[in-house]
Amino acid sequence: MASGTLVSRVLGLVRTALLAIAIGSTGLVTDIFSSANVLPNFIYLMVAGGVFNAVLVPQIIKASKRPDGGAEYVSRILTLCLLVLAGIALVATLAAPVILSTVLSLSPDQLALATTFAYWLFPQIFFYGAYAVIGQILNANGRFGAYMWAPVVNNIIAIAGLLVFITFIGREETSSFSPENWTTQATVILAGSTTLGIVMQALILLVPLRRLGLGLRPSFGLRGVGLRETGKVAKWTIITMLVGNGAYLVYTAVATIASEARPEYQAMGREIAGQLNLETASMLYIIPHSVITLSLATVLFNQMSHAYSEKNYDGVRATLSQGLRAIGVATVFCSAVLIVLAGPISIWFSGGSNVSAALQAQVLVLLAISAPFLSATFLMNRAFYANEDAKTPLVMQLILSAFGITLALGAATLPADRIIFALAIAYSLGNVAAVVLSHIFLRRSLGDYGGARVFDVHVRLVVAALAASAVGSAALAVLGGYSADGFAWQSLPSATVVLVVCGALMAVAYYLMLRVLKVSELDAFLAPLLAKLRRTP
Repeated sequence: MASGTLVSRVLGLVRTALLAIAIGSTGLVTDIFSSANVLPNFIYLMVAGGVFNAVLVPQIIKASKRPDGGAEYVSRILTLCLLVLAGIALVATLAAPVILSTVLSLSPDQLALATTFAYWLFPQIFFYGAYAVIGQILNANGRFGAYMWAPVVNNIIAIAGLLVFITFIGREETSSFSPENWTTQATVILAGSTTLGIVMQALILLVPLRRLGLGLRPSFGLRGVGLRETGKVAKWTIITMLVGNGAYLVYTAVATIASEARPEYQAMGREIAGQLNLETASMLYIIPHSVITLSLATVLFNQMSHAYSEKNYDGVRATLSQGLRAIGVATVFCSAVLIVLAGPISIWFSGGSNVSAALQAQVLVLLAISAPFLSATFLMNRAFYANEDAKTPLVMQLILSAFGITLALGAATLPADRIIFALAIAYSLGNVAAVVLSHIFLRRSLGDYGGARVFDVHVRLVVAALAASAVGSAALAVLGGYSADGFAWQSLPSATVVLVVCGALMAVAYYLMLRVLKVSELDAFLAPLLAKLRRTP
C-alpha cells in the first residue's frame, strides 16, 4: 500500500513540476486552472466523500457476516452510490458558471476561462466517487493494494498530457499565457488529459473488484439489506463534510483575492504567492500523510471496526495508541525535512524561477510545521467512525470550521501579498487545534487510550527531529542554501544534489538520535519493511 502511494506521489511531484513548466507557478492562467481543477474533488468530498471514505467500511464488514457474504448489500449500495454520483456530476457541470462565480473572486474574463476549464473538469466528480466507493469495497474485503496503486495510472496519463501540451502548445517561459492568448486546443489537452486520468483511475479498479467473486450486479431495491442503518450514520457524515468543505470554500475564495491581484503586483515588478502556491504546498506537506498515514490507517480502521463489532474496547485503544506512535516516527521526521529543505524542494515546482521557488518555500514551511498533527487527527477521527459514531466528528468539525473561517476572514483583510501566507498559518493552527479537540472527545468516549505514552514518544521524536534539522541546516549552509546565488539555487540538478545529500544526513542523524532516546516505535515501524526486504530474492 505504501509503495503504491509513494510511487503515485513521486509521479504527482513530476506532474506538478511539468505543470509549472507548462503554465508556470505564479501566472494568472495557473491560478485559474488550479481553482477550477480543485473544485470537482471539493464538490465530491463536500456532498459524498465522507460517506464513502468513513461510513462504508464498517457497514460492509458487518454485511460480510451475512449468509451471502454481503453481496446483496454491496450490489445495492454500489448501484445507489453510482446513480447519486452521476446526478451530482451532471448538476454540478451544468451549474458550473453559477458555482464558479459564487466561489471564486475573478474578473469576467478570468471567470470565462475558469468556466471553460470547469466544463472539462467537473465530470471528474462521478469518477472520484466511483474510485472511492469501489476502493472501500476492496478495502473492506482486505484487498488494499489496488486502491493505492490506481492513482499511478492517473498520474501517468496526466504527465503524458502535459508533455503533449509542452510539445504542441508551448511553455509559460516562452508563451506567457494569459486568458487573452489561451486557445481551445490548449484547454482540450490540459483539462482533457487531467480528466482522462481520473476516469482511468476509477475504471482500473473494476478488475480487482471482479476478482472478489461477490457476484455483484445492478440492484435498485433499497429495502431489506440494512441501508436504513447506513443512512443514519451517513447523514451525520454528509453534514460534517458540508461544514468542513464549506470552510474550505471560504479559504478558496480568500486565496483567489491574491490571484486576482497578481497583475497589479506584476505591473510593479513583483511576484506574489497565489492559489497554486497554496495547493502545491498542500500537496507536498501531505505526502507523509498520504504515503504513511493513509496506508496504516486503512488497515487500522478495519482492525478498530472489527474490535468495536466484538466490543473489544481494549483492542481499539491499543490499536489507536500503537498507530499514533508508529505514524509519528515518520511524520515528525518528514516535517523536519520539508521545513529545512523547503527551498531546494520548491525549485522543482517553480518553472525555473528562483523568485517563485522562494515564495513556494515560504508557504511550504508554514504548512509543514503541522504535518504530524494532520496525520494524528485523521487516525483519531477514524476511531469514531469505526464505532459508527458520526455525530462526534460533526460537533468537532463545527468548532474547527468556526475557528478556521475566522482565521480565513482575518487573512482576507491583509494586503494581497500576505494572504496566502496567512492562510497557510491558519491551516496549521487548525491542524493543531484538531488534535487537541480529538483528544478531548476521545477521552470522553473511549477512556484512556494511552495519550500520555503517545505524547512522551512524540516529545522524543521532536527532539530527534531537531537534532536532524541542525545537521541538515548545517549541510544546507555549506551547499549554498542560504545564499541567493548559492549552489542549491543554481539549477534543478544542483537542487536535487542538495536534497539527496542533506536528506541522507538528516535521516542518519534522526535514526541515531532515536536509538539514543530509546524510541522502540522505530523498530515497530521498520519491522514490516525489513521483513519485506528479507523476502526479496
